Parts: sequence; C-alpha cells; structure tokens
Amino acid sequence: MDLLGPTRRTDLYWAGRLTLCGERDDLERYERVFAAYFGSGEPAARAMPAAPVTRLRVVARDATGSRTTTQREAEAPPMAALAGSAEVLRHRDFAQLNADEKAQLHRMLAAFTLRGETRRSARRRPARRGDVDPRRTVRELLRRGGEPSRLLRHTQADRPRRVVLLVDVSGSMAPYADALLRFAHAAVRGPRTEVFTVGTRLTRVTRELSQRDPDLAMAAVSAAVPDWRGGTRLGVLLREFLDRWGQRGMARGAVVVLLSDGWERGDPELLAAQMRRLRRLAHRVIWANPRKARPGYAPLAAGMAAALPSVDAFVEGHSLAALGSLAAVVRGADRA
Repeated sequence: MDLLGPTRRTDLYWAGRLTLCGERDDLERYERVFAAYFGSGEPAARAMPAAPVTRLRVVARDATGSRTTTQREAEAPPMAALAGSAEVLRHRDFAQLNADEKAQLHRMLAAFTLRGETRRSARRRPARRGDVDPRRTVRELLRRGGEPSRLLRHTQADRPRRVVLLVDVSGSMAPYADALLRFAHAAVRGPRTEVFTVGTRLTRVTRELSQRDPDLAMAAVSAAVPDWRGGTRLGVLLREFLDRWGQRGMARGAVVVLLSDGWERGDPELLAAQMRRLRRLAHRVIWANPRKARPGYAPLAAGMAAALPSVDAFVEGHSLAALGSLAAVVRGADRA
C-alpha cells in the first residue's frame, strides 16, 4: 500500500486481490476479510474510468451480501477474471484454442525468456572472495604511488550455455508450429540462442526471429521457410545440421532442444545414429513432444522410438505451462 498509494477504495480492493489471491478458492475468503476490515461502503467520489470491453466476466462473489453484483461490476474492472482466464489458458492445448485465445497466448508467449544451463567460464570477474588478482592489485598499488592497499580478488565467471532449438514445421505439427516458433522468438532475445526449422529442409531462422516485433518476425520466418506443412526427414536434416553447424562448434557443449512429434518419413536407423552423434557433442539433448500429454500416449512412432535412447529429457510441449516446464529443464532446474 505504501508503494501504490491508492486514493480510491477500488484501487485498494484490486491491489490486494491481485497480489494476495493465489487461486480461485481464495477469492471468497478475500471478499469476506476485506469487507470485515474496510467495511462495505461505496468508493470515493472520484469517477471510475469505464471498464474495458472484454468477453470475460468477473468471477468473484460478494460473500457479505452488502453490494449487488451490478454495483460490483460498475465499480471494478474485470482484472481478476483476466488473471484467472490466463491461468486456465496456460494449461490449454495449443491445438484447441480459438482465435481470441491464440491472440492472448501470443501476448503471453512474448514475455518468455530462455537461458541455458550455466557453466564455468575461463574468464574471471572481480569478487570480494577468491584468488588474488595480481594485475589489478599491482595497478592499484601504482595508482596509490606504492602505498599499501588491500588485495584485490577475482573468481571464475558463470555464463549460460548456448541453446539450439530445432522446430518441426511439418504437416503433423501444424497445430503447434506457430506457438512453438513464437516461443523460439522470445528465446532468441536471450544470449547465445540459435533456431532452425526442420521438415523436408533445414532452415536457419535465427536472423528472422531476431526482429523485436513478433508479428514481423513470424512474417519473415514464413517467407524464409519453404517447407511448411510438408513431410518430415528428421534423420537426414539432423545429419545436415551436424555436418554444417553442429560439428563445427554450434552443438558442442550446448543444450539442444528438438520440438517435434517424432514422425519420421525416412530411415529410423539414420535418425538413431545421428542422435547418438548429437549426444556426444551436446551438453544435453531435450525432446519436447506436443503429443506426449495426450492420454495413453506411448512413444511408438518409429522416429520417436529411435531417438529416445539418446535423449536426456523427454518433456511435453503442447501448452504454455509445458513450455514453462521446458524452459526450467533447459536451465537445468531438473538437475539441481
């Protein structure tokens, strides 16, 4: 309250509700406690701005009975309803979203960040504790004219590992490709991230996704990728990636994430051999499959079955919550 400095009772109500209610069951309790402490009077005389047009409705109930629903809706914008809707949307399958939900999903995906698991760098940074830094210490002595000074120290710096995303844009991944590429667009804003699309061809789209505006970035990707909704040649394209980029250093020590349902049109043995090769180069290999969340799913597709022995983590990739879990796995949270 000190930070917000609310001047209206409505501001006070929504500030508390949006920060103190963690789930739907808390709403009725919050209503009861707020009315008991602050009373059920009307808000200050200053006019409330008109509530924004929205298809969602307020889900709160007036437990005290002191104000009617019409009064509540007139004085308070449906912010909590939007927050509740966003929580529901986080767990919805991308393939089941309508146009309005996809627009809201795009805004939520734009806020994602993706950082690789940290590793010790050869470089050092100044620190209060650690080994003595002789160069900085001598420079400090010279600056003081030879007068004694405290010893300056340094320690090894941590830096995130490179993250390489291979996004399947074949026909079987059509319901998920747009959301996964927007997730990749948010990831490219972070340091040391590379993105490729795979289908019948391998296309590097890091430069296209580096544009700040998500819609412009997606338009650039659409123009650059020639094999939308085609077949899948995972083994051939993974070999091309390793021969052209991975073997030369892009995959060495990196966290490589494949976002695909595992359908393979080519030889599964080739995919298995290239996955073993990738596993030897990369720090970790993560496979995110949007179909893994379906009831009764089993990795029986030839490509998926061939790749799994070389995968360090096999996760879901069908929803916003699943992508959040994927980001945690990329950071190494599952190994902490």
